[in-house]
Amino acid sequence: MSELKYIVLVYLAVITVVTFLVYGIDKWKAQHKRWRIPESVLLGLAALGGSVGAWLGMQVWHHKTQHKKFKYGVPAILAVQVVVVVWLLLR
Repeated sequence: MSELKYIVLVYLAVITVVTFLVYGIDKWKAQHKRWRIPESVLLGLAALGGSVGAWLGMQVWHHKTQHKKFKYGVPAILAVQVVVVVWLLLR
């Protein structure tokens, strides 16, 4: 595996974990009536490569599952990122 592919995979793993945790933190904040993480940050993390973590966070914590931006946006981002990663790994 080339160094670039390794870096990309490590980056995706880290951003996935971070995004998953941020979705969990925002759910906790919502339940405890605390200051919330802006939706733009949550979607931005998904767009920056954390779409798997965003989707998992939505499923595990039942968070943002009814918001259309998230219900349709996160899977769309995930689909695009899967295509890009597969293409990159097969090069």
